[in-house]
Amino acid sequence: MAHSHHSYSHTHHHDMKDKNLMISILLNVLITAAQVVGGLISGSLSLLSDALHNFSDVLSLIVSYVASKLSKKKASVNRTFGYKRAEILAAFVNASTLIIVAIILIKEAIERFKHPQVIDSNLVVWLAVIAIVFNGFSVLLLKKDSKNNINIKSAYLHLLTDMLASVAVLIGGLLMKFYQVFWVDSVLTFLIALYLIWVGYDLLKTSTKVLMLFTPEHINIKDVVRLVNNISKVKKLHHVHIWSLSDEELHLEAHLDLYENLTVSEFNKLLEEIETVLHEQFNINHVTIQPEYDKNDPKEVIVQD
Repeated sequence: MAHSHHSYSHTHHHDMKDKNLMISILLNVLITAAQVVGGLISGSLSLLSDALHNFSDVLSLIVSYVASKLSKKKASVNRTFGYKRAEILAAFVNASTLIIVAIILIKEAIERFKHPQVIDSNLVVWLAVIAIVFNGFSVLLLKKDSKNNINIKSAYLHLLTDMLASVAVLIGGLLMKFYQVFWVDSVLTFLIALYLIWVGYDLLKTSTKVLMLFTPEHINIKDVVRLVNNISKVKKLHHVHIWSLSDEELHLEAHLDLYENLTVSEFNKLLEEIETVLHEQFNINHVTIQPEYDKNDPKEVIVQD
């Protein structure tokens, strides 16, 4: 009975996550619309670039939302893992768009820096304030889930950088209003873009590693092998693969050379011991092991086929 209770709280949490994403999407659609209109009326590039950024937020949030929904679909005969990797893919897409948006912003900022324009700063200030409030709210909504879910993290980063961008726009607006310094607009746009590239690159790297089935950063395969080899009856763990399927699932698959010709039921006992140790030490929660006794095959830890 305990198990079903757990899955309930888990789905409940998932629904909250999706609901929060949905609220963020709606808020961002509002901000984007307001900023496009405001940017066109006031002639502020930083407002328009902020709107572009916000629009990319809307897209990234939608991608995250769809992925989050997909990841809960059941596995089937043709999709044995279900859609659990949809969220990793979403993070990859979102990271890429962050970088692309940043490059567009840099191009715009340089253009505008060469030809500064007079900007209606009052509108800029007000719209920036509205954007900060709305984005701030979205950021708070997603903060908790962003810690342990790469998909939500990618959406969260879009929103957070967006909030910072709006703060920059606000500062620019105030400087324009009181000091008539119009080049601030371009400089701020440029700085925001650099920050975006920095954040986006990190996320792109992480999601690419997961998609490439690289061993997760926090796991040292040598330690894993040493740990398993210390268990009695085990001769050598070899031909090892460790990868993340999603943020929640960590898989290990390997061959296990044994000292004795164990019966299947004896092997089951040994396997349970191995699974427990791997879960406690490395949080590996899916273990597939091929038992071997006196089998003539390569015994290296990493076997390149």
